[in-house]
Amino acid sequence: MKRAKGEQELSPSPSPGSPPEGCKKLRTQLSGEPDDQEEVVVGEEEDEAACAFGCDWSRLPQEILLHIFQYLPLLDRAFASQVCRGWNEAFHMPELWRCFEFELNQPASSLLPLLTSLLPLLCGLQVDSSTESAEAACDILSQLVNCSLKTLGLISTARPSFMELPKSHFISALTVVFVNSKSLSSLKIDDTPVDDPSLKVLVANNSDTLKLLKMSSCPHVSPAGILCVADQCHGLRELALNYHLLSDELLLALSSERHVHLEHLRIDVVSENPGQQFHAIKKSSWDAMVRHSPNFNLVMYFFLYDEDEFGPFFVEEIPVTHLYFGRSVSKDVLGRVGLHCPRLVELVVCANGLRPLDEELIRIAKRCMQLSAIGLGECEVSCSAFVEFVKMCGRRLSQLSIMEEVVLFLS
Repeated sequence: MKRAKGEQELSPSPSPGSPPEGCKKLRTQLSGEPDDQEEVVVGEEEDEAACAFGCDWSRLPQEILLHIFQYLPLLDRAFASQVCRGWNEAFHMPELWRCFEFELNQPASSLLPLLTSLLPLLCGLQVDSSTESAEAACDILSQLVNCSLKTLGLISTARPSFMELPKSHFISALTVVFVNSKSLSSLKIDDTPVDDPSLKVLVANNSDTLKLLKMSSCPHVSPAGILCVADQCHGLRELALNYHLLSDELLLALSSERHVHLEHLRIDVVSENPGQQFHAIKKSSWDAMVRHSPNFNLVMYFFLYDEDEFGPFFVEEIPVTHLYFGRSVSKDVLGRVGLHCPRLVELVVCANGLRPLDEELIRIAKRCMQLSAIGLGECEVSCSAFVEFVKMCGRRLSQLSIMEEVVLFLS
């Protein structure tokens, strides 16, 4: 074997910067090359030629390497890490993996050796619609016994694959992370079978560090379970959940003197069946939140079937800042928005039927003095009302989105 210029003879024992064994095995499996194939080392002539043309890639500054590696998928990063020692060192820097999501969108048997070698750097697991991918993600989580994660995101790209797993299998894998991490600050577990007992384990081990928790569409969690998180995790700054978990007690816990100022609260109001009933939140509870965290953003997504389901909403003042209606919403409900949402910053209306929204838009423009973004889908608005709305909000509007389905007619 040739030696690179200025290099000492290679030792048969692996160096600290050598590629992980999982990478070597994976490369052999995918390329079909024998595992004992002789390693190619740049010789003196090739090294001089590379320098002459100014393309000695092994000498790229590490910050540039990190920037390039960020655009590569997982396998390409692993292959690139075997080019030279400098690239391998860049591959193992935590900065490279801080926001990376492993995409388990193929049979995971070929990926497991590589993922196992990267467990200490793990950030997120993204699975497709197959149950096999979700099972592989749980297998990986189960191996995180000696790892202390700071962020973890479990994402289903198509349908909620984690919900199709046996609940005990998922909870067992997640508990391994909760018990061993000790410093978890960001947790995104939407559409998963997480439950109250597992949240107690999370709190018992990560209450001092948890800052972000996203757990929309988690049917096995009760209001008492999320209240336990708010009571113990006083550093929580961002929280996303379904409306059925929201309660006056939760808002008061988030407003206690021990709790830091909340920055973002996202609520998904989803109707599973037409005619579903929703509970009401007291105005005094919202007022306590505003007094404690005057600058927090309250983001609400509504996916309701009919007007009756909006009964408990917008009948009293509510500090919502970002409001999205994913299904058709009536003139009456939009009229109440104009009356009771003074902190509104952004409004998106997917559809409203066939009745023009002239009065409602003008009322929102007058009373929602912080409104700076609006989007209209299948709605009807007269030209004169729309012009008046733009005149009233024009100076503060930063985003105006009008879909082609919006009917502008002469009044």
